[in-house]
This record gives sequence, structure tokens and C-alpha cells, in this order.
Amino acid sequence: MKSDDQLRQDIVEELQWDPAVDERCISVGVQDRVASVTGTVPSYAHKLAVEKAVQRVEGVRAFTIALHISPPVGQTHADEAIAASAKAVLDATDGLPPGAIGVKADHGCLTLTGSLEWGHQRRAAEIAVGRLRGVVGVVNRIEVRAEADAAEIGAKIAGALKRRAHADAERMRIEVHEGVVTLSGAVHSLAEKRAAEGVAWATRGVRDVVDRLTVE
Repeated sequence: MKSDDQLRQDIVEELQWDPAVDERCISVGVQDRVASVTGTVPSYAHKLAVEKAVQRVEGVRAFTIALHISPPVGQTHADEAIAASAKAVLDATDGLPPGAIGVKADHGCLTLTGSLEWGHQRRAAEIAVGRLRGVVGVVNRIEVRAEADAAEIGAKIAGALKRRAHADAERMRIEVHEGVVTLSGAVHSLAEKRAAEGVAWATRGVRDVVDRLTVE
């Protein structure tokens, strides 16, 4: 098992390696395999890139991201323009029905509303607008309207995890209530944790996912 110092060094090197990350204003600390990342980044997309980089490092048990988003001088955008760009991107994104999602912007923070058939569409919408210039945050209030039996949802998630040879499938607990899936149990890595959450989101009838999986 890696020491906290080695994990910290691995995270720093991963941030330095990632071309989507400017690590110069970012600080990393690790205690008991839990990473804490603080500092300033120029965009919401940059913050997401930092999160993904930390998740890629083997041995990290959990992490907290406390990054302040401060766009460079001269690169701030009017809310009206940001909302218009977000709307255009959503309407042009494959798999998202045009006109189904409403967008409002307030000081660079986008709020998404509307209803969709699948949970993975809800996630796709958030990811799509999170990459836009001027966005400093995303509040996702899109509802998922598909209905499905709780037992059926749980069985489909468990089956998908096994088909994909998910190493920790047998140790996971899957609870479903009114379309909300709660995942609990232990996994071996943050990558396994993220993959399991992705499988849950991609299952028809899932309205939301609560990830309580722990990394051993």
C-alpha cells in the first residue's frame, strides 16, 4: 500500500501530466489515503478535469475538491450569452431531444430544468454544458420521467456489473426506492466506484444515484 506522501506525489504528477489541468495554483494534501485539493482554477471544466485526474490515481480512498473558480481577466461572459451557448450545445448534443431542457444563467452558474427519459441523458446534459467558457457551476434540476419496478432496476444493474466483469460486483449492495438507487459496500479503487455509478445511471428508470461505496 502506498504511503500518504507517495499518493500525494502521484496526484501532483498526474495533475502535471494532464494537458487539461494547470496545476500551478493547486495544492494537494493526503491524510489516511484521503486527498484534499485546494486552490484556484479558471473554469468549471478545469475543476472537473482535476477531479478526474485525482480519481485516476491508484490508492486514493476518497477525495475532496475545494477549488475556487476565477476566470481570467477579460474572459468573463454575460449570463445571456452563456445561457444561449448552453442551449445551443444541448440542442446539438446527440441523444438529447432538442428543446427538452431549459437553461438559466446567474453569474456564470447554470441551472438546467426539464424532463428526460433516461438518467444517463441527465448526466450527459450536465457534462455538455460544464465544458463551456464562462461557466462556473452547474445545478442540475432535470427530472427523469421513466418508470420501472424497483426489483427490475436492481436486477438490471447487478446483471450489467457482472457482464462487465466488475471486480467488486458481488460485494455491492443495491437498493432502489422510487427510482433512486443507493450503492453501498466496498470496492478496490475510485475507478471501480465511478464505473459502478455509471452503470446505475445508464439503467432505465433510474432517477438519481446515491453513491455510498467505500474504497478499501
